[in-house]
Amino acid sequence: MNKGTIQHRTEFLEKIAGKMHRKPRDMSQPIQRPKRLYTPEKDVLAHVTGADLLPVFYKECEKILTDVVETTAASLDNVLRNLVKVHGHGEVVISKDDRFRAFGLKDFSEEDFVYRWDPANGEENVIVTERAQTGIMFSDITLAESATMVMFNDKDKGRAIGLLPETFIGIIPLSTIVPRMTQAAEEINCRIERGEAIASCVNFVSGPSNSADIEYNLVVGVHGPVKVSYIIVTDR
Repeated sequence: MNKGTIQHRTEFLEKIAGKMHRKPRDMSQPIQRPKRLYTPEKDVLAHVTGADLLPVFYKECEKILTDVVETTAASLDNVLRNLVKVHGHGEVVISKDDRFRAFGLKDFSEEDFVYRWDPANGEENVIVTERAQTGIMFSDITLAESATMVMFNDKDKGRAIGLLPETFIGIIPLSTIVPRMTQAAEEINCRIERGEAIASCVNFVSGPSNSADIEYNLVVGVHGPVKVSYIIVTDR
């Protein structure tokens, strides 16, 4: 059998359709999404946007043991440097993201203690990231309901940056904050329908790694950063 060849596809689908007491779907026609009578997932925080979502976001951050700092783009460099010190200083790894320059972090990105993830460096990226004290990345979509950063991890924005260092700092433009997972899923679906290439890994991060599997005792830092901080850039 040649690679990529599907054998007996029509017969298989016809059999499944028969068991479900319906006609087989015409594979030449696009899939039509069913119209639902009720969409309760869209009602949660439906009329809350922008800065009005921050109280919801802050309340959840308390639950997930995550510090939050607000600043403007003009003060972001200074705030980030101070927060890196709070996180123990040491080596820092950042993603290869144009927003570091656009948000006034060019000088910070070029510091000796800062390593910039680069796919051209291959395995070196992982080696440096594993020994680094802090990883820093921007949020692409942010969920207020769960204080979750959504990151489209690709070759320039390795998932390891938010997983291997001891601590993690997430930079969150206010414009990325949406009510909940519902809006993130809708945004991703819209990008797909527009024909945009979606990152191979869409990563959801909610505070430091933790587990309470054993007797409901919370243990932080099980399989990732032991400390996470968010910086909200209020004018972006």
